[in-house]
Amino acid sequence: MISYFGTWLQAMSSGAHISFARLLMMTLRHVPSSLIVRSYIQLRKAGLTTISTDELESHYMAHGNVERVVNALIAADKASLGLTFRQAAAIDLAGRDVLEAVRTSVNPRVIDCPKRGTDHDTLDAVAKDGIQLKVRARVTVRTNLERLVGGATEDTIIARVGEGIVTTIGSSTSYSAVLENPDNISQRLLEKGLDSGTAFEILSIDIADVDVGDNIGARLQADQAEADRRVAQAKAEVRRAAAVAAEQEMRAKVQEMQAQVVSAQAEVPLAMAEALKSGKLGVMDYYRMENIKSDTDMRRNIAGESPAEN
Repeated sequence: MISYFGTWLQAMSSGAHISFARLLMMTLRHVPSSLIVRSYIQLRKAGLTTISTDELESHYMAHGNVERVVNALIAADKASLGLTFRQAAAIDLAGRDVLEAVRTSVNPRVIDCPKRGTDHDTLDAVAKDGIQLKVRARVTVRTNLERLVGGATEDTIIARVGEGIVTTIGSSTSYSAVLENPDNISQRLLEKGLDSGTAFEILSIDIADVDVGDNIGARLQADQAEADRRVAQAKAEVRRAAAVAAEQEMRAKVQEMQAQVVSAQAEVPLAMAEALKSGKLGVMDYYRMENIKSDTDMRRNIAGESPAEN
């Protein structure tokens, strides 16, 4: 009872009346009365008299952060943001930092695009003339409390801004046009409404830095030329292999014909013997044929011509 009396006295002295019975019921519901009373006093002192202890207890029993919600309500009231307890409780129960959201609504924050600590330090895009540009941007946003529950996070903002920058540079006729007027990128991105469906409102998109990268167009042309060279070389190799195969086939045919010639020449003595035996060829005829053959061989030797060349 002494602890209840101290808590009750604290509430009464602060102008926030809470009965002993309510303090006892808080204990029975396993709700820390000191936390509820302290938060209730804060709200009363800040002029937020429409919020009851029942609402604070309900939020605590729903595993919400009562202190953070109360601080967020007080900060939002001072900034005239129109945040209600229902909205603040919903934001807190959704896992969002409601106090940080209120602070971001009052003091906009800057988001780096691309995000710091990632593998890429810049957003790389290629203009129509094939020149690569490396861009870093800064997006100034403030929290939209009405869309905070269910709204997309800052990662969506970064992704959309990055996509918009790449698209805008890709549609530019030359990289020099982008370097001359980088503000055109910001204007086009703001016109697209990239904050739609997110928990933030984009106030500005500033191009922090633009650097010239590689000549991607020339590199792609060189790669294409190299690929075409390899294709032509492969086709030439196929034709060479086909020619070699045809040459080998012709050589095989020549060998086959030579074998047939040798076979035919081997039958000549047999035919002559048969002719002599049958009387179709006389001995004198045979001698005359041998003389002609010898004369022919002599003429070939004089002319320096071998019998195989005929």
